[in-house]
Amino acid sequence: MDNRLPNQHIRPERSIRNFIPVRPIGKRMNRKDMTAPGSGHPMSKGRVKHLIGKPASRWTVDDLVSLAGEQGIRSVSLMHVGGDGWLKTLDFVPRSETHLRDILAGGERADGSSLFAGTGIRPEGSDVVLRPRASTAFLDPFSRQHTLVLLCEHLAPDGSPLPESPDTILRRADHRLQRLTGTELWALGEVEYFLGKKPDEGDIYGADDRGYHATSPFVFGEVLRRNAMAILSDIGVGVKYGHSEVGYVEAGDTDDLIWEQHEIELSLTPLLQSADAVVLTQWVLRNLAHANGMRCSFDPIVRKGHAGSGLHFHFSPMRDGVHLCSLQQDQPLSDEGRWLIGGLLQMSGALMAFGNRTHDSFIRLNQGIEAPGSITWGRYNRHALIRLPIQAMTEEGRVVTQPTIEFRLPDGSAHPYLLLAGVAQAMLLGRDIDDLDDLLARTDVAKAEDHPGVATPVPRSFGEVANALEEHSDSLEAGDVFPAEMLFNIREQLQAEPQ
Repeated sequence: MDNRLPNQHIRPERSIRNFIPVRPIGKRMNRKDMTAPGSGHPMSKGRVKHLIGKPASRWTVDDLVSLAGEQGIRSVSLMHVGGDGWLKTLDFVPRSETHLRDILAGGERADGSSLFAGTGIRPEGSDVVLRPRASTAFLDPFSRQHTLVLLCEHLAPDGSPLPESPDTILRRADHRLQRLTGTELWALGEVEYFLGKKPDEGDIYGADDRGYHATSPFVFGEVLRRNAMAILSDIGVGVKYGHSEVGYVEAGDTDDLIWEQHEIELSLTPLLQSADAVVLTQWVLRNLAHANGMRCSFDPIVRKGHAGSGLHFHFSPMRDGVHLCSLQQDQPLSDEGRWLIGGLLQMSGALMAFGNRTHDSFIRLNQGIEAPGSITWGRYNRHALIRLPIQAMTEEGRVVTQPTIEFRLPDGSAHPYLLLAGVAQAMLLGRDIDDLDDLLARTDVAKAEDHPGVATPVPRSFGEVANALEEHSDSLEAGDVFPAEMLFNIREQLQAEPQ
């Protein structure tokens, strides 16, 4: 798909190439390939990685400056995630190579009191710095001019990581978990979403909430979903698979759109990259929907009585590149897996402050359609809050999918950075539970189904979430991960919401 206007060509001599020394950086792509995201170009690990010729973790400012010269980059966009969980953008048109280097190496200032309202940043001391992370660079697939995009961290005026930044909070939680346990937690998000469009003659096939794994012509969003997956691959976001989901809502008197549900499941990555992947996936889907005259919704519910959109996360504790959580029925859970499950069971209500942030979140949970209602765990069972999925294997018995622990409570309103930071803190809480075996026995989903009313229900109001957050504030604040004032302000906001 060519995103340029007709007859629009960005000539190298009018771009930043004019003042950047060019050096070979591997096989060069032609202009047609550069502007055709979703066209099937064989770059499953990202275009910038292909162009630079080395892993993202080794990219430098020099690499990106040379890339800009080679590819005629005209603009630079610094993206970052604010306190509300939304992607923000600060755009530049570099005046010179020196200016470009300054942007890439030093970033730029911004107003932290606007970006992180309600976290404790005061207007009189609100300057923060956006510092680009070179390893996140990609070429904007939607810009009409060649634009280099980088995700940013946030720095305080003294140059230290900004305590209120979602990026800082997640990094600190991740580092604390690794330091105290020697374990790195990897994650992947299942990004569920609805596409809405005006009905036409081609929509006769849809059926209420029976769209799981449907294919065209029975779904209208298949092409868009496949384009999104190709674009994500091009910008360096790993994708596991995609498919249509259960939800299908016909147009009605109060809403003249047809809504159709899909899912893109991402690849397992370290926590920070996993959060990045979720917000970039949502950004890509929103842009594609807008370009195609559709609406894209990640809301927990688009209409009452129908399946809603979760944002389930799968987790895999790892050490030295080895997955520690064997999920085979004839093998016991690893200690690390038990810590994670126990911590999620204990802290799930508090984590709703980051993972279930709208009134529709409670509608999704209360109606119980494709959503957990009580705090339980179990193998394979989709009624459980925490699920151990089956692993695919070959006929010879070789496992070909990674073992994960699925947390099914969060929905599309989640702030992925804060949520994943909370999960890392929860795993450390689980490690310190004295009666962990008893907790796991009491919350087994099989027991709960045999004895209705035994399992503890998930919180059903903002007030209950606020109480759970207060109960576990010490665990979230431990190691200076979550700022105390920030958690206090979130509790105040939750309690002020209509219950």
